[in-house]
Amino acid sequence: MSLNSTITTQQPRRRVVITGVGAVTPCGNTAADTWAALAAGRSGIGRITRFDPTGCNVHIAGEVKGFEPARTLPVPLHPRGPGGEPLNHALSQKDVKKFGRFTHLGASAAVEAYADSGLDAHRATLNPERLGVNLGVGLGGLPEMEAMHDTWKAGGYRKISPFFIIQIAPNLLAGQVSLILDFRGPNMSVASACATSGHAIGEAAAAVARGDADVMIAGGAESTVTPLAIGAFAQMRALSQRNDAPEQASRPYDNDRDGFVLGEGSVVFVLEEYEQAVKRGARIYAEVRGYGATADAYHLSSLAPGAEGSARAMSLALQRSGPGGDRH
Repeated sequence: MSLNSTITTQQPRRRVVITGVGAVTPCGNTAADTWAALAAGRSGIGRITRFDPTGCNVHIAGEVKGFEPARTLPVPLHPRGPGGEPLNHALSQKDVKKFGRFTHLGASAAVEAYADSGLDAHRATLNPERLGVNLGVGLGGLPEMEAMHDTWKAGGYRKISPFFIIQIAPNLLAGQVSLILDFRGPNMSVASACATSGHAIGEAAAAVARGDADVMIAGGAESTVTPLAIGAFAQMRALSQRNDAPEQASRPYDNDRDGFVLGEGSVVFVLEEYEQAVKRGARIYAEVRGYGATADAYHLSSLAPGAEGSARAMSLALQRSGPGGDRH
C-alpha cells in the first residue's frame, strides 16, 4: 500500500473532552478550593517555611500548606469494579513513607480527578486496558535526593533507604496512579521543564484521538521548594526577589516583572473520548481541539527573538482545531 493511499484511508480523529479535574496547589488542597481562591484573587505565594532561606536573595515560594497525603476520600471508590476492594485513600500511610512528595501531590490530584469524572460508577463496563496515564514531572524527588545525600554522608551506605529510587524517579507517579486506579493502558511520564504538563495533556489527548485509549489521566506534579532548587534558580537570576510583597511577585505580563516564583503542586485532568462521555452522561468541562509542540532551537533558557517558536506552537494548535483539521 502506498503512503498516499494509507493517508486517505485513515479514520477521522476522535473528539477528546475533559470530564474530571483534580488539584493540590498553594491556593488549595482540592480543585474547588483552588478555584475559589483564584476567583477571590487570593495568592498562594509567601515566605518559604520548608527551610531557612537566610543567605539567599530569594525568600518566597508557592508552598502547599496543610496537605495530608493519606487523607480519607469523601466517598469510597471502586476502581476494580463493584466487587473489588474499596479505595478509601489515594495513598495509605505505608505508601506515604515509600514515595516522594511529588507523588503524594500528584496521586491525590489524580484520584480527585477520577472521582470527579464519574467514571467509577461505570467501571464494570470499562476495559482497564483502554484507560491510560500520562503525568509529567520535571525534576522529581529533589527534596528526597538532598535529604538522602545528607543521610549517606553522615551514616554511610547502610543508611540509604531501599525506597530511595521509588521516591525520586519521575515516572513513579504515573506508575503508582495506574496501580491505584487499575488503569492498564498507555502509561508514561513527560519531562520538559515548564512545558511538562502541557505536553502531557497534549500527548494524552492525541492518544485518545487516535484510538490508543478511551480515557487518559493527564497533567503534572512537582515539589522542588528546596535549598538547591531555590538557590540554583536564584543564581540564574530567574526568580522574583519581591520578598517584601510575595503576593505580588508573580506578574509575568507586567512591565515591572522581575522573574518567576518557584512553586509546588499538581493539577490533573481526565481526558475522555467524546462519544463515550456523552453516552454515560458525563459532565463535560471543555473539549481539547488543538495541540501544538515546537522547539526554538535557539537557547537553553531564553526564548528566540520574537518568540517565533511559541507562535508556531499556537499556529499548529489553531490549525488542528479547525474544521477538517487533526483534532488532537
